[in-house]
Amino acid sequence: MSINEIDMLLNSMASYLNKKLEFQQRNDVLMIGIHTGGVWVAERLHAMLKLTAPLGHLNIAFYRDDFSRIGLHPHVKPSSLPFEVENRHIILVDDVLHTGRTIRAALNEIFDYGRPASVTLAVLIERNGRELPIQPDVIGCSLCLRDKHIKLCGPDPLYLEYKNPT
Repeated sequence: MSINEIDMLLNSMASYLNKKLEFQQRNDVLMIGIHTGGVWVAERLHAMLKLTAPLGHLNIAFYRDDFSRIGLHPHVKPSSLPFEVENRHIILVDDVLHTGRTIRAALNEIFDYGRPASVTLAVLIERNGRELPIQPDVIGCSLCLRDKHIKLCGPDPLYLEYKNPT
């Protein structure tokens, strides 16, 4: 996928989110990106939507269900949520939705900060292989991949990398 195609996906996502927020009469939403690719996507969507609240960054390393098996990466940065999530409408952004485990971990961490009024899930790429019943509300593109991994690289420019599993 080219840089222009990713930009088109982001524009489409921003347009859909704008319409969705207008319909729901929500003008006070918060946006949180999941480290790292989700933050890159969220930074662009945040600017496109002209949101005034600061962008939150979520690092779900401590919330992963495989934490005890794989351990902690030595360069883990803490999450940064510079706002109260209690009773707020949140747009949670990630780059690739595959198994659903990253989103589950992100929701667990968000709820440790408080109980949001709602969470809207926006993902750049939704792919097959779900292991948990988690579905996005806003999708840039859906892909069906067999025996391939997909990763968003960036931050500038954003591009997708496909590779065989190791």
